[in-house]
Amino acid sequence: MTHQDNASAGAVGPRTSVVAKQVDDSERMLALPRHFGQRLLTFEGAVYDFMRRFAAGYDGAYWQFYELSNGGFYMAPDGGPFRISVDTNGYEGEMSADAAGITVCLFACSHLSFRYSEDDAFSDHFHFLREFAAEHAEASAIFAAID
Repeated sequence: MTHQDNASAGAVGPRTSVVAKQVDDSERMLALPRHFGQRLLTFEGAVYDFMRRFAAGYDGAYWQFYELSNGGFYMAPDGGPFRISVDTNGYEGEMSADAAGITVCLFACSHLSFRYSEDDAFSDHFHFLREFAAEHAEASAIFAAID
């Protein structure tokens, strides 16, 4: 995914890719509070709920955490690929665990941004992750699923 850096007012700088870095095991306990504060369990629960809802074959997994160079975050289950069926828009398709994780995190952030509209954390994280997803190898599937 890309974002623009402005070198000076009005000038468009070079486009740089948003990079995901897996969170080290020693940092896992700090990652969710760093991104979602007191609502960390709300976010995590919403992600798991959307995964159970959209992936009939999902029966639990260890989830990897990723922080993005633009300030974003997502989590993705180990395993996969997963058959994803989104009942609200008719999307049906197979995704890698990484793409499925991005998809359900986008759903969770979107849903929670309306529920907690007084707090920008969820809407900001939706946009950070959407920016990353746009350059993902499975971008077309991710965007079809969230459309």
